[in-house]
Amino acid sequence: MVAEMLGVDPDSIPGDYRPRYNIAPTDPHFIVTSKYEQRNAIGARWGLVNSWAHDASRAAADINAKAETIDTRAAFREAFAQRRCVVPADGSYEWVGAKTARQPIWFHRQDGGLILFAGLYESWYPEKNQSQVTFTIVTCAPNELIAPIHDRMPVVLDEPDADDWMNPLESKPSSLKRLLVPAPDDSLVASPASPLVSSVKNDGPELLGVTID
Repeated sequence: MVAEMLGVDPDSIPGDYRPRYNIAPTDPHFIVTSKYEQRNAIGARWGLVNSWAHDASRAAADINAKAETIDTRAAFREAFAQRRCVVPADGSYEWVGAKTARQPIWFHRQDGGLILFAGLYESWYPEKNQSQVTFTIVTCAPNELIAPIHDRMPVVLDEPDADDWMNPLESKPSSLKRLLVPAPDDSLVASPASPLVSSVKNDGPELLGVTID
């Protein structure tokens, strides 16, 4: 079903894929890329590691890339020009309240559908002859829904814009920065999530207050 919603070959979905409710930085997930106008899913780890990196020490610091500087920062410049992807999810979390009583908020579509975040990806070699794909999520200024809670939000792409963003044949990548804008204010809704979200050890539907038959 996920493959159908994303328009990818079911066989391209990583074999170890399972629904996730609390993906943390450096965790495995998957991204969607485009080649010859065909979408493809690729297993990847959250936290971009450049191809020239000696280790993954910067991965947790590069989970996000600011839209304003992806074409100038060394960590993201080449990926922006050549390796753009979308990161599928059904929502994202932000926190409100005092540090001693943080309340996670889940931002998601009203209809529960998938969200396509703009992303960049790289491949590096943690061991000789063993490559690993990593990714970062592009962020921009927040819309009116998120602004009271956080000063950034992930870039959300609709289907046509996602195809434009992923197009590896785009001759002027700088023109794609037009897509890196806040999502419409009414495109997402905010719901309280369980405080259990604050621990990466917890990863189940109970975090969203839902049940799975």
